[in-house]
Amino acid sequence: MIEIVLPVYNEERVLASSVSTLLDFLKRECPFPAQVTVADNGSTDATWSIARSLDDVRTIRLESKGRGLALREAWSWSEADVVAYMDVDLSTDLAAFVPLVTPLLAGECDVAVGSRLAPGASVIRGPRRELISRTYNRLLRSLGARFTDAQCGFKALRTPVARELLPHVADDAWFFDTELLLKAQWRGLRVHEVPVRWVDDPDSSVDVVRTSIAQLRGLARVVSERERGVAAAAWTNRHSSRS
Repeated sequence: MIEIVLPVYNEERVLASSVSTLLDFLKRECPFPAQVTVADNGSTDATWSIARSLDDVRTIRLESKGRGLALREAWSWSEADVVAYMDVDLSTDLAAFVPLVTPLLAGECDVAVGSRLAPGASVIRGPRRELISRTYNRLLRSLGARFTDAQCGFKALRTPVARELLPHVADDAWFFDTELLLKAQWRGLRVHEVPVRWVDDPDSSVDVVRTSIAQLRGLARVVSERERGVAAAAWTNRHSSRS
């Protein structure tokens, strides 16, 4: 089974319609059994009461904000074979979902991610967000990342892989995605990318500048952690060989 998590914060406007669209898609197009889980991380509007009123979904309530926190909680307790998540505004075309999860269920990869920058992808968004996204992902590539789009809200993992990775991912907010992918790559896990069709939500509440600054701070942290770890391992190996 696949568990699809929708992390939400103050999404009373779109939650019911997006869940209905997703459930209809899964019934029509997805050949695998799937569970939809709404993970409300600290909403202050009617999001939680709407979530609880929906049929055919599981609900989780957290009192603190953070997309990464919501995914950590939902994925840690999932009994599905594959765990996934997508943004509740459904900016990513659902047609990419079956190609996303099929390689995971077949054992051909460990992590699957939607990419707005891979060959074959189609993106409609403003020039400012396009520039920020491309610059950030170009920076990641310069640091050795082998994936093209860290932040697309359309990802899936084999559940045992999620449980292996989550204790090593410290961020509970927007940098969660990048840290998850970098640490998957550094651990030698197989990351598969699927080009997606993506349309920007003009009503998105994400503060692009603040989020970008948080991403850069997170990136500096994980790169520093890795460099210290590599240096410590080299020191240990040198002294072990001398003894």
